[in-house]
Amino acid sequence: MAAGRDFPPEKPLLDLAQAVPAYPPAEALTAHLADAVRRPETARYTPIVGRGDLRSALASALSEAYGGDVTRDQVAITAGCNQAFCLALMALAGPGDEAILAAPSYFNYQMWLEMLGIAPVYLPFRPERGGVPDPADAAARITPRTRAIVLVTPNNPTGAIYPPAVIEEFHRLARDAGLALVLDETYRDFLPGDGPPHGLLARPDWDRTLIHLYSFSKVYSLTGYRVGALVAGAGLLAEVAKAADCVAICAPAIAQEAALYGLRNLSDFRADKRRLVLERVAQFRAVFARNDLAYELICAGAFFAYVRHPFAGTPAVDVAQRLIREENVLCLPGSAFGPDQDSYLRFALANIDGDAMALLGDRLVASQT
Repeated sequence: MAAGRDFPPEKPLLDLAQAVPAYPPAEALTAHLADAVRRPETARYTPIVGRGDLRSALASALSEAYGGDVTRDQVAITAGCNQAFCLALMALAGPGDEAILAAPSYFNYQMWLEMLGIAPVYLPFRPERGGVPDPADAAARITPRTRAIVLVTPNNPTGAIYPPAVIEEFHRLARDAGLALVLDETYRDFLPGDGPPHGLLARPDWDRTLIHLYSFSKVYSLTGYRVGALVAGAGLLAEVAKAADCVAICAPAIAQEAALYGLRNLSDFRADKRRLVLERVAQFRAVFARNDLAYELICAGAFFAYVRHPFAGTPAVDVAQRLIREENVLCLPGSAFGPDQDSYLRFALANIDGDAMALLGDRLVASQT
């Protein structure tokens, strides 16, 4: 049983809703944690912004990956990337301010902004650009109340991967306007290329504009451990620490132990999961090579794909409900991710394997009649 229903063996549920890795954590990691949990210090508080050795390890990993110079004092460890975003926006803006988001956007971010009284200002979705937002749209929406531009790449919900030149253009726009560029790179471990995603961290003054967000949850399959990171200037981190102390005090100590072990010991595991996810993306793309499929793939990358459904004028939630009711396919309506998204569906790719991908194509075709 799943989603409150029984699904027959001949037509099992295809769950493409939540972005949860289907693979378990590395056995070496769980064995290490089984030993670590016996140590008294794993039951205690850590420094508010995280263990120094973990912050140093992440700073070194970022410096190597991006060709930059990130220091421990520019890294804070948080209780997941969601908390990193929440703390960053609390430090940047307040009631009556605005933050620019690229539509469609991660719904937790929209909710948090609205809870703080910060107005989300949406960039229009650009399917003709493969879901990559246009910096010109952002320039036209900056007002005296704007405090930040928020980008997620690879994107949740669309899977779009923003080219380095586009990221650089957004950075120039934010820098020249005196804004923060909040760049959520939770899914950067699953990028198809081997070069750095952008050159911003290689700039000597990167911390004047850029706030980098990251999560250890996806690549190490640690979603329930809640461990992420916020990388920014030391001044901003001082403000972040004030808020963090009032919310969770620190990220869970055992989760920080897991993240540190992963950084130090699991490069092969990371590479293997990257290959796995890239294979899933390729398999999903192959589904849409069928001549009999009226659904249109707009973009796909990392854990996600964004698809235009063929039922013009039908709300996306109705299409999603029909897919689960009639075809046992669970996905999310585009309307969950912001305005003007009723033509789209969001699929999370990490939950099913290649055989299930073929079943997905058959069921989408069946749903067209």
